[in-house]
Amino acid sequence: MTSHAVHEHKSQAPTSVPCLVITCSDTRTPETDGSGQLLMHMLKDAGHTVVGYHIVKDDPGQILFRINQGIANGVARAIIVNGGTGISHRDSTFEAVDRMLEKRLDGFGEIFRHLTYQEIGSAAIMTRATAGIIKGRAIFSIPGSEHAVKLAMEALILPELPHIIQPLSK
Repeated sequence: MTSHAVHEHKSQAPTSVPCLVITCSDTRTPETDGSGQLLMHMLKDAGHTVVGYHIVKDDPGQILFRINQGIANGVARAIIVNGGTGISHRDSTFEAVDRMLEKRLDGFGEIFRHLTYQEIGSAAIMTRATAGIIKGRAIFSIPGSEHAVKLAMEALILPELPHIIQPLSK
């Protein structure tokens, strides 16, 4: 696709996307969830709507329940999950989200790791981020640090969110 075709395609995308934010953490509360608060703030500043916000334990059942609930209510067109993407035995978000994906956006995780590598070097290999499509919704799963949220949102999610949603609405 040429840059002109991409620009034309983006010009037809919606300007506001209803989003669901889910934080996966065993310890955070709404008051201490800086990453979730940052996600919601950045979405609103970009003209998107936050239609729901939840903190769930890093437990596959709870994660899947909240995602499926967000899909079932029919309002959210995008779901952004942060946290639980590490490699400890408790980190299960990546596996929970990845197994739900009907279509994967492999480039999201690849580019996110590349950007992370540019900042922190080889430790980026432990960065587990994924994105794709579930039942006509875009879903992004990103690490839970505020820095990772800011990087993912500024470099990848906000520039492409409407563009990703546009063909799913057809």
